[in-house]
Amino acid sequence: MSKDILSFAVLFVVMILLQALIFNHIVLFSVAVPLVFIYFIIRLPISLPTGWLLTFSFLLGLAVDVFSDTPGVNALGCTLLAAMKRPAFFAYVPRDDKTKEAEPTLSTLGWVPYCKYLLTMTGIYCFLALAIEYFNFASVKTIAIMTVASTILTFLLLLAVDCLIVRKREKRL
Repeated sequence: MSKDILSFAVLFVVMILLQALIFNHIVLFSVAVPLVFIYFIIRLPISLPTGWLLTFSFLLGLAVDVFSDTPGVNALGCTLLAAMKRPAFFAYVPRDDKTKEAEPTLSTLGWVPYCKYLLTMTGIYCFLALAIEYFNFASVKTIAIMTVASTILTFLLLLAVDCLIVRKREKRL
């Protein structure tokens, strides 16, 4: 148990540092922004109590806000994403005893369910973050284009990150 806590604490810090030091400075074609720090929320176990999930997500968003100079955008987006985590997960994975303790990864879920889950979570967050940041109905087209481009870029990067983090002890559902 303490090994899992330590690994998630390291993942929390690494995701914040990667976002703040590298990915905040990348913008492709002035529309696609990689938001890889949400991998921490996506990777948290489904069995984690809702209060802890919301707290960790808020703290993650707040830390990224501090480094990114975006007052509250990521904190609100991460908290809302955490609230949508379980419904998005169980939309693609059947509810049973094996999935209640699952940690959503490529190796535990398989390609198709994990990609659907990852794309859904990434799309939700990109839309939330961009809609909060550009809260203006005059720029709906801009928000839509940036959401699609950022979702695709973030999805591909998160899929690559998940492929790099391979655990031999994880059982497939």
